[in-house]
Amino acid sequence: SAGPRPPPGGSGRPPSPGGAGASLPSPSPPSRAAGGRGSPAAEQESPPGSRFVCTSLPLDAAGTGCPLPPVPMQGGALPPEEELKATVLQLRETVLQQKETIGSQREAIRELTGKLSRCEGADGKSATGAWKNEVGKGKDTMGDLPRDPAQVIDQLSRTMQTLKDRLESLEHQLRANVSYAALPGDLREMLQRRLGDLERQLLSKVAELEDEKSLLHNETSAHRQKTETALNALLERVSELEKGNSAFKSPDEFKVSLPLRTNYLYGKIKKTLPELYAFTVCLWLRSSASPGIGTPFSYAVPGQANEIVLIEWGNNPIELLINDKVAQLPLFISDGKWHHICITWTTRDGMWEAFQDGEKLGTGENLAPWHPIKPGGVLILGQEQDTVGGRFDATQAFVGEMSQFNIWDRVLRAEDIMNIANCSINMPGNIIPWVDNNVDVFGGATKWPVETCEERLLDL
Repeated sequence: SAGPRPPPGGSGRPPSPGGAGASLPSPSPPSRAAGGRGSPAAEQESPPGSRFVCTSLPLDAAGTGCPLPPVPMQGGALPPEEELKATVLQLRETVLQQKETIGSQREAIRELTGKLSRCEGADGKSATGAWKNEVGKGKDTMGDLPRDPAQVIDQLSRTMQTLKDRLESLEHQLRANVSYAALPGDLREMLQRRLGDLERQLLSKVAELEDEKSLLHNETSAHRQKTETALNALLERVSELEKGNSAFKSPDEFKVSLPLRTNYLYGKIKKTLPELYAFTVCLWLRSSASPGIGTPFSYAVPGQANEIVLIEWGNNPIELLINDKVAQLPLFISDGKWHHICITWTTRDGMWEAFQDGEKLGTGENLAPWHPIKPGGVLILGQEQDTVGGRFDATQAFVGEMSQFNIWDRVLRAEDIMNIANCSINMPGNIIPWVDNNVDVFGGATKWPVETCEERLLDL
């Protein structure tokens, strides 16, 4: 005999889903489709000899589609984050409800398709006869069954088509409400996981911004400190310029001032001389001391305090001493004006030359011939040494100013000396150059910015 009869006049609609904010309902058995469904036993494969009674659905029983359940709005004003969370929860439940509805409709279609296939099978005649037998015995299991099998099949086809249209409508609405087509099995878990990932990314970005802010603050503090240090250095430099102490536009633009005749004012050259077989010494000086300007410079070595000395002592003419040998030079420089002095010497025959303001005023020979200048001594500006680096005599001290003290290890040409004197070229000494960090002053001697070379020329 046929399976249990479905209740007549089944609605074919699933139970209405709960509202937004409710807990997710556990999946319930699909609702009975239009036309009725049998019990779980009837859904399984019918044993041989079973029969199905097919009937048509009323035309007004098939709707054009299942509208989505309305999404209730949360009452009251909520913060944007809470409103977004509520909307996400509503969307989750709506998607789950739509999936349940689609599953129910698909099962109904599969059942009806199976029954229709049986009705249209090769054994259609026996099925028709069985319907007639059932009808004749008064067992109308599907309600008001039409007597024409062709009409039954046509109505079933229309019903199945209506259900397919409703299914497509539901799928279309689902795609419209959800931005992605394929949904995971557990939508709630996936959305929570994504929300967690977004939250972690947001926190990470906030941490990065905090780190950048801290780094920027540290860099700003360091930059401020550097700026303050630079400003302080500039202020100190300005103070030095205002006072005139070691304030030189370039390392060689300074002069040493020795204003008193004492035995404790002097300057010292930090570098020493190598062994020399010839030399040229040039310097600018200004003095009006009397009697005699004193000792502009002296070079002493162990065993010989007068290795090289330039001195004007008392009423004597200016003299050049090499290895304690003396040559008188025809120079006149005690008029209180700037003068450029150059002296050349070579060990070959003891030849020497004396230049004043670029002009050669005298020459001679046999001044310590074949005597090389000994290395490792001490060069003093403004004092004559009786021992290496000391025992100064105030009566021999230089009084005045000097600048551009340079020494070369060769005899310069007369043209080069002239060009240096008239400010045409600047030739620092290759053995002793005149630079600020190579000259120390002691006892009250000072270093000041020097007049320009052109200004010194005007003073001649």
